[in-house]
Amino acid sequence: MKSIAFREIKSFFGSPIGYLVIAIFLLLNGLFLWVFDGEYNILQSGFADLSPFFTLSPWILIFLIPAVTMRSFSDEKKQGTIELLLTKPLSIWQIVNGKFLGAFLLIVIAIIPTLIYVYVVSSLGLDSNIDLGGTMGSYFGLLFLIAAYTSIGIFTSTLSENQIVSFILSVFLCFLFYYGFEGMTTLVKSQSDVISRIGMDYHFKSMARGVIDTRDVLYFVSVSFLFLSLTVINLKSLKS
Repeated sequence: MKSIAFREIKSFFGSPIGYLVIAIFLLLNGLFLWVFDGEYNILQSGFADLSPFFTLSPWILIFLIPAVTMRSFSDEKKQGTIELLLTKPLSIWQIVNGKFLGAFLLIVIAIIPTLIYVYVVSSLGLDSNIDLGGTMGSYFGLLFLIAAYTSIGIFTSTLSENQIVSFILSVFLCFLFYYGFEGMTTLVKSQSDVISRIGMDYHFKSMARGVIDTRDVLYFVSVSFLFLSLTVINLKSLKS
């Protein structure tokens, strides 16, 4: 599994992909949080609060993570190396986990530089002190959100050898699970609370309050496990 993960990371940074992902993520966040006028601009809010970053990041990652994962198995299928990969002395679960871990670590590397925002905001001397508990909870929740998005992207990459198709399917599923169920609550108001709990947005916001509830952790772990399991099932059908 480690060899697969290291190979993935090496391939990311052996091409422009890894650097582009990190640069685009940091650039978009930097522009919206510090340069562009609007509701996401921290300097204009007058409060020592990173909530604009945690509101914006899930939407950027909805497109960025599928761009990273779309080649995971699609490229293997297109190049005809999927059969060779499946004959390695590794279980299918180890192969899938290796691909997942490689993509997950790349996104985490992109997230790490944003920790400087915590220092900058706490040093601005705004009207209130930064809520470190809520901020760390939000970062913790963001890691689980990244894991869920990545598992979805890995799964969709097994559905087609066309990377663009995999990308579109991944963006759609990530959007559906993040905001789609929340949006459905406006249509089915009688069961709005139940439906909203199915979506990632509900659980991510819950963790952003600074209180780590095991139900929220279990939700993200379950979603990630579900899509990784579907990935294994797809690969087993290919192998057979």
